[in-house]
Amino acid sequence: MKKLMSGWLALSLLILVGCAASTPPAVGVWGVEMNTPLGALPATLTINADGSGLMAAEGLGEAPISGITFDGNSLAFQAEVDAQGQSLTLEFTGSVDGDSMNGEFGSDFGAFGVSGDRQ
Repeated sequence: MKKLMSGWLALSLLILVGCAASTPPAVGVWGVEMNTPLGALPATLTINADGSGLMAAEGLGEAPISGITFDGNSLAFQAEVDAQGQSLTLEFTGSVDGDSMNGEFGSDFGAFGVSGDRQ
């Protein structure tokens, strides 16, 4: 009986470790700076494990993030923002290294860099 209990405990620990390891490294709340053609623009990105998210930037308001894909440390998504009355699609591609994020947003006005840290 004692061996059976030890076996169940070991199996439970393996399952818990497997579940914890499956969270993509990009999941979390990020304070980022976008280097736009008009200057640096601070923003907050919220990336959820279920593929949903939100971007909040000064002057752009809040925009849902869609099409989130995780591939190891790589991350990609899109956000529709209202830039002074004009709808603009931003397409992010980048990567996460620990608590740092780097990448770029592609837009109709060209690409611009993004960097930030997990909050």
